Amino acid sequence: MKPKSVLRILGLLLMIFSITMLPPAAVSLYYDDGAFLPFFEGFLAILLVGIFLWLPFYRHVEELRLRDGFMVVVMFWTVLGLSGALPLYLAEAVDMSLAEAVFESMSGLTTTGATVIVGLDELPKSILYYRQQLQWLGGMGIIVLAVAVLPMLGIGGMQLYKAEAPGPVKDAKLTPRITETAKALWYIYLLLTVACALAYWGAGMTLFDAIGHAFSTVAIGGFSTHDESMGYFDSYLIEWIAIFFLLLSGANFALHFTVWRYKSLRVYLRDSEFMFYLFILLSCSLMVSGYLYFSGHFDDWLEALNKGFFQTVSIGTTAGFTTSDYSQWPGFTAILLLFMSFIGGCAGSTGGGIKVIRFLLLIKQGLREIKRLIHPRAHIPIRVGSKVIESRVFGAVWGFFALYVASFAVIYLALAFTGIELMTAFSAVAACINNLGPGLGDVAVNYASIGDSAKWILCFAMLLGRLEIFTLLVLLTPAYWRK
Repeated sequence: MKPKSVLRILGLLLMIFSITMLPPAAVSLYYDDGAFLPFFEGFLAILLVGIFLWLPFYRHVEELRLRDGFMVVVMFWTVLGLSGALPLYLAEAVDMSLAEAVFESMSGLTTTGATVIVGLDELPKSILYYRQQLQWLGGMGIIVLAVAVLPMLGIGGMQLYKAEAPGPVKDAKLTPRITETAKALWYIYLLLTVACALAYWGAGMTLFDAIGHAFSTVAIGGFSTHDESMGYFDSYLIEWIAIFFLLLSGANFALHFTVWRYKSLRVYLRDSEFMFYLFILLSCSLMVSGYLYFSGHFDDWLEALNKGFFQTVSIGTTAGFTTSDYSQWPGFTAILLLFMSFIGGCAGSTGGGIKVIRFLLLIKQGLREIKRLIHPRAHIPIRVGSKVIESRVFGAVWGFFALYVASFAVIYLALAFTGIELMTAFSAVAACINNLGPGLGDVAVNYASIGDSAKWILCFAMLLGRLEIFTLLVLLTPAYWRK
C-alpha cells in the first residue's frame, strides 16, 4: 500500500466533500430556520481535516495500484459517514447522540433510507434538505464524481472506478477515458434528477419537496421530508411518477448511456438483465396487488393495484418509500416484499441488493447443473443474451453470494446478541445490508427504538452492502497486507 498517496487523495476528497455543507447552509439562511451554524462549522471542520491530510503530501504523486483504490474507497466512505454526521450531531433541532448522527449520515450516503428521526415535518428545512442531498451524493457514488475531477489534479482514476463501481463485471469502460466515463454517468444522473424534480413539481409537490424527493428517488434512497413518506401527498399521479423514475434508476446506467449513444430504445429490449428486472417487478407487483385485493385488505381493486405496484417497485428497487405501513399488510406480502430487496436493482444502478444480473446467473447456473445430471458429458455454456459467460464470472458471483450469506449470518447473530427480537433483527439486517431502509417489526417505521450498539452494527451492514461485500472485506484478508 502507498499510505502517502492514499492520505493525499483522502484529503482532497474531504475538501471536495466539505463544499457540500454550503448548499444546506444557504437553505438555512433562505428559510431563516436557525440551523446555519452546524453546517458552517461542519464545513470548516471537514475542510481543515482535508487540508491537514493533503498538505504534507501534496507534491507526492504516485500511480495508484488496484489495492490502493480499495483502501481509498473504504477509508473515504467510512470517513464520509463520520464527517457527514457532524452537522446532525451539532444541530440542536434534532438532538442526536453520536451513534444516531452517524447512523443517519451513513444511511443517507449509502442510500439505505433507514432513519432514527421522529417528527420530520417539524424539522428545519436545511436539515431536511441535507438528508436528501446526502442520498443524492451517495447514489452514484461520490468517488465516481471525484474520478472526473482528480485526473485534472494529476491522479489517475481507473483503480478507484473499479473498486467502487457496482456489479460483477467492472473492467469495461463506457468511453475510452475513465474521466469521460464518470462524466457520462453523472450527466445521465443529473438529467434524470432534473426531469424527476420537474415531474414532481408539476404533479403538485412544492418546489422544495420536489427537489428533495427527486434526490432520493433517482438515488433510490427513500428518505423523505415527511414522516408519512410518499403517503403524505396522497396522489396517484405522484406515486406513478415515482414508479417510473425508480424503474429507470434501478436499471444499469451504462445501459442508459448506450441508449443515448445509439438513439434507440431497442437497446433496452435486447438487454437480458433489464428484461428480467422488469419481469420480476411486474410479476411480483401483480401478485402483491392481487393478494391485497382478494384477501380483503383493500376493497377497491384500483387502490390495491396502486398500493401493490408502488410498494413492490419501491421495495424491489431498494428505495424504501412507503405510502402505507406495509409491515401491517398480510404476512405473505410483507415477507415477499422484504425478500425482493435481496434481488435489488441492476448492476451499475443506484439500487442495492445482490443485483439482478447475479440472481439471473445463479438461476442459470442452477439450471445447468440440473441438465448436467441428465447429460453428464455435455458441454453446456451459459449465455446472457448472445454472450457466453466466462467461468471466472461465475466464480466471482458464487464467491460474492457465499460472502453475502456469511456476512448476513454474522451480523444477524451480532444484532440478536444485543437483545433485539429475532424478526426485527432479521429484517433490520436485510434492510441495511440491501440498502433498503424500512424493515419489519420494531424497525418498520424508524430505527429510533433500537440501542446504540445495534445502530453501530447496522452502520457496518450499510457500508458492507454499499461497497458490495468484496471491497470492504478484502481489507480484512492477510493477503491484502502482504507486499
